[in-house]
Amino acid sequence: MQDLATVEIKAFVPARDYALSQAFYRDLGFEEGWSDSELTYFRHGDTSFLLQNFYVKELAGNFMMHLLVANVDAWWAHVQASGVIARYGVRSVPPRDQPWRIRDFVLTDPSGVLWRIGQNL
Repeated sequence: MQDLATVEIKAFVPARDYALSQAFYRDLGFEEGWSDSELTYFRHGDTSFLLQNFYVKELAGNFMMHLLVANVDAWWAHVQASGVIARYGVRSVPPRDQPWRIRDFVLTDPSGVLWRIGQNL
């Protein structure tokens, strides 16, 4: 099975306003690896995703990302301190323990993409 080894999987996250979404993710603490007019590679630690200059309302409104972190409460404090919620007018729900044994919080991006940021319980 070594020939079937995988290295990574990335999602292509849609952006209604590409420049605004790029700023949102930078302000959230993601590092921009590279970018052009259609695609931006963002990473944080060993995780990454691709922000695309593409938007369909139905797709963005049903798109979800899950970021598993070591300390969800520290991430929640970071999100609040960053000011992105007020600056970008995005929705958030504070951390809580979920029945699927994860403590997480919800944050939407400016395009309506829902992020669940959590840690295993």
